[in-house]
Amino acid sequence: MLRTTVPVLILSITGIVVVIAHFSGMTKTWGDEINNWFGIISTIALLLGAVNLLFVNLEKVSSRRPGWAYAAITLVAFLGMLAIGFTKLGATPNPAGPDLRLAGNYESQQAAFGWMYQYVMTPLTSTMFALLAFYVASAAFRAFRAKNFEAILLLGTAFVILLGQTYAAEILTGWIARDSAFGVLRLDSIAVGITETVATAGMRAIMIGIAIGAAATSIRFLLGVDRGYLAKN
Repeated sequence: MLRTTVPVLILSITGIVVVIAHFSGMTKTWGDEINNWFGIISTIALLLGAVNLLFVNLEKVSSRRPGWAYAAITLVAFLGMLAIGFTKLGATPNPAGPDLRLAGNYESQQAAFGWMYQYVMTPLTSTMFALLAFYVASAAFRAFRAKNFEAILLLGTAFVILLGQTYAAEILTGWIARDSAFGVLRLDSIAVGITETVATAGMRAIMIGIAIGAAATSIRFLLGVDRGYLAKN
């Protein structure tokens, strides 16, 4: 009973205080103090997550489970970047303290940390996004099959947007004067209208729905109705 009651009370009290502090200047300092504690606790959670990552991958490598080679690469990269970050290897001197090597700028490309981020992390991130493009194209191919009216509408809209962003729009509807009464029938004009009017309205509706859902979920947490964040054992 105590293991479930105390976390719910902590969540409810801190959440209510933060909400009140947002609307009341009298309790603003309380909200600032809770945010400071949130930063401290999140740092501890980050440390625990790093330790858990270390032990999980060590166990996978030692037991030679499927995918252990990837776990070994993760360990090498994790420990390497951790050592470089803590030692600030190659960090450029700080003008305010040139004799204090650890006070130098470790994010510059002259430092090992900055060099690894610029020439290893950034290319790997670009590669991941490039691979995602193929998955998106594959998912779009499966989704854009005209099986019903909604799929036909989705396919037609995507086709118009695609043509409107290419030179094909100029070839097909370039003969229509942009400033004429029929200028709205140009493919590029239709594409702009869809993205700036229809798509914007849809995105706003989605964002409003997300905000209402987040508010409802937050109220359930504050009142202790939803306790899904508690441990099962």
